Amino acid sequence: MSTVTGIPVHGEDKHEPNPALQKIHDLFHALLEHDGFGEIRVEMRILKRGQKEVIIHCGKQYRFVLDVPQGGAESAQKTRKGGLP
Repeated sequence: MSTVTGIPVHGEDKHEPNPALQKIHDLFHALLEHDGFGEIRVEMRILKRGQKEVIIHCGKQYRFVLDVPQGGAESAQKTRKGGLP
């Protein structure tokens, strides 16, 4: 039996896989293999008839350090203060 943090990856019916837990499991391993930063966030909302909506947010991030062209930093400061470059 596969588990995610001790929770069985199955729905109420032990023979039916829980697709939300399986997706979290897969995304977790994908982020571990990703050569960069990433995050997983889970939201749950109560619906009618004893159901819950599960929303999984998963994003990969690539971060870069770039050299700013001559005058680029000054132009960016003017733009932030409402001035034109």
